Amino acid sequence: MYTKFDVLETIDMVAKEHLDIRTITMGISLFPCVRDTAEATAAKVYDLVCSRAEKIVKTAADLSGEYGIPIVNKRVSVTPVSLISAAFPEKAPLIARALDEAAERLGIDFLGGYSALVHKSAAPYEKVFLDTVPEVLASTKRLCASVNVGSTRSGINMDAVRRMGGIFKQAAALTAAEDGLGAAKLVAFCNAVEDNPFMAGAFHGVGEADCVVNVGVSGPGVVKHALEQIPDADLTEAAEMIKRTAFKITRAGQLIAREAAKRLHAEFGIVDLSLAPTPARGDSVAQILEELGLERVGGHGTTAALALLNDAVKKGGVMASSRVGGLSGAFIPVSEDIGMIEAAEKGEINLDKLEAMTCVCSVGLDMIAIPGDTPAETIAAIIADEAAIGMVNNKTTAVRIIPAPGKCAGDWVHFGGLLGRAPVLPVHDTDSSKFILRGGNIPAPIHSFKN
Repeated sequence: MYTKFDVLETIDMVAKEHLDIRTITMGISLFPCVRDTAEATAAKVYDLVCSRAEKIVKTAADLSGEYGIPIVNKRVSVTPVSLISAAFPEKAPLIARALDEAAERLGIDFLGGYSALVHKSAAPYEKVFLDTVPEVLASTKRLCASVNVGSTRSGINMDAVRRMGGIFKQAAALTAAEDGLGAAKLVAFCNAVEDNPFMAGAFHGVGEADCVVNVGVSGPGVVKHALEQIPDADLTEAAEMIKRTAFKITRAGQLIAREAAKRLHAEFGIVDLSLAPTPARGDSVAQILEELGLERVGGHGTTAALALLNDAVKKGGVMASSRVGGLSGAFIPVSEDIGMIEAAEKGEINLDKLEAMTCVCSVGLDMIAIPGDTPAETIAAIIADEAAIGMVNNKTTAVRIIPAPGKCAGDWVHFGGLLGRAPVLPVHDTDSSKFILRGGNIPAPIHSFKN
């Protein structure tokens, strides 16, 4: 039973500490849409998405009003389009346009699933599909893309990694007027999950039900505020405080997720209990780490503090929901977190430190701007490094990196909204091209051979 103190505490979390439901994401299977032609398939995709997700925006508004908890984003994820367009991969952009038009009609924020799963090898239709990604991202407004290039079970497809280096470059170049925004809607994964509600990497996995609702909760400000109440506690007590706070945050997400699924006539999927920051002050994962005692995120001790935070969030949240999934933990995007932005501006954080932090956080190198003249092979090498961390540690890792056209280290990119702004970080000027151009596969680690 909830007491008046629970109610007052939740009100404070919303009013003063930036508690929100970061996203309600409806996952929709597109397999029933496959027809003999691309044109017929695209038309059916548009109709199905509009029909299934017709009430998602209204439902989110109703729930937000009834429960008093902001629901920031309304999103849709779909079956990887490379599978739906396998018979006519060169015409996959027709499906992309249908999805983007459906997203606009519905008023949702983003639609994810222009995706391919090539972690072991790429079929001929998938290779053609990958060629369409840069132009699709440049010509659509709300569509997001992802490519899974590796997994713990299969190793890393280095031919796909090499392709992705060029795809990031092209997507940024085609959106140069927007500081390379196309690349900000693209993710390269290792160990991609099927139930992720967060963009830009969301897609509806083939193992999922026909239509599901996944919810992503967020509350960096709530966790920071909780830690402010125990400034002299040791780290054991701090971890316990984070666990208790994550439990409360996740309970709110569970309530909204189940009610949303019921009203939208969909299955309840999962609650993703990630701490996802925004550029707003007081809503920062980096500032949580600084509350734990770091003078500035990026300094020595940052990786240890992040490991404590990530683990405590998962332990607290997993007890609060019947189904926890997605990415779950703490995100460290540079452009979307005011603390990370300020640390990068002061030179306290760089690509090498960010890579180290990804060993213990939720995902990987996220929303990082680099010089526009960075070679495609260098970008591919960055992707390979991050994929190796995911493969060996049996965790999801990702790269969402923006080679900002015409920008040099120290310049700034500005995307606005939740995507924020960031200084352009330097990359190593050593040549990795011979390594990348070897191609082939990096074999799976020995511990992957389990049954």
